[in-house]
Amino acid sequence: MTTPASLDLPDLSNKQDIKSAGFWQTTLRRLLKHPVGRIGAIIILILVIMAAFGPLLSPYDPNAIDFDNRFSPPTLAHPFGTDDFGRDTISRVLYGARISLMVGVIAVSIAGTLGASLGLIAGYYTSRRWVDEAIMRAMDILFAFPAILLAIAILAALGKGIANAMIAIGLVYTPIFARIARGAVLSVRSEEYVMAAQALGTRNSAILLRHILPNSLAPLIVETSLSLAFAILAEAALSFFGLGTQPPDPSWGRMLSEGRAYFQQSIWMALFPGLAIMFSVMGFNFLGDGLRDALDPKMKHMLEKQGR
Repeated sequence: MTTPASLDLPDLSNKQDIKSAGFWQTTLRRLLKHPVGRIGAIIILILVIMAAFGPLLSPYDPNAIDFDNRFSPPTLAHPFGTDDFGRDTISRVLYGARISLMVGVIAVSIAGTLGASLGLIAGYYTSRRWVDEAIMRAMDILFAFPAILLAIAILAALGKGIANAMIAIGLVYTPIFARIARGAVLSVRSEEYVMAAQALGTRNSAILLRHILPNSLAPLIVETSLSLAFAILAEAALSFFGLGTQPPDPSWGRMLSEGRAYFQQSIWMALFPGLAIMFSVMGFNFLGDGLRDALDPKMKHMLEKQGR
C-alpha cells in the first residue's frame, strides 16, 4: 500500500461561500446525479447499514465454534460457508464491517483534525517562515516513509491492538491533510474578507476558524473520502499481519490472514472478506471522485450541460 504523492482535488480559485446551506444542497444534488458518485454513495450506505445493524443481520454469533461444520461450503444455512473453526463467515463479514468502518472513521478523524490544524497554522503564518518550515518539514519526513511501514513502526512502539492501530493510521495520513489544508489556506488568505477581518483587529484564531477554515473545507472533504479508503486498506493490512484486530474479534484483514492457509481447500474463507474490502475501498474512491466534481467550480457548468 502506498500513499499518493499528489491528488486531483478541486481547484477553488473561483471562490464561493461554501458556508451557505444552498451551496451544500447544490453540491449534494450534483453528487447524487453524478453516476460514479451515486454508485459510491450506494456502496457506502450498504457498508454503514452492515456496520450499524450487523448484530441484527447476522444469522449466527460470529465467534460461535461448531467443529461439526468446519470448512462447510456456501449453503442455505451458511451462505458464505464456514471457517476452520466452523464459524459462520457471513456473520463475521458483517461484524467485520463495523470494525473496518470504525477504524477508518476514527483514524481519518485523527488525521484530519491534526493535519488540518497544522496546515492552517503553517499556511496562515507563512510570514513567520520558521513556523511554516518547522511544520512542513516535519510533515515531509513522515510523508517520506511508505505508509504501511510507518504504521508498523508506530505499532512496534505503541504495541499491537485496534486502538493503537487507529492512532498509527491517523498519524500516517496526517501529512496529507496538512499539505492540503496549507494549500487551501494560501489560496484564500489574501481574500478581501480575510484582510478586512485583519484590519478590524480580529484575533487570528477567530479568522482561521470563522473565515479561512469554512472556505478551505472542500478539498479536505474530498480527501476525507479518499483517506477512508486507504484507512480501511491499512487496517486490513495491519490485521493481516496480526498487529491490528486481535482474535477472536472478526476483522476483514484478520479473516484474510486466517483463510490464506486454507485457500485451496476453502477459498470462501478469504474470498468474501476480500470482496468486502474491495467494494468498500471502491465505494469511498467513487464517492471521492463524485465529491471532487461536485465541489469543483470548474466542473459546475460541465455537469449542468450534461444534465447532472
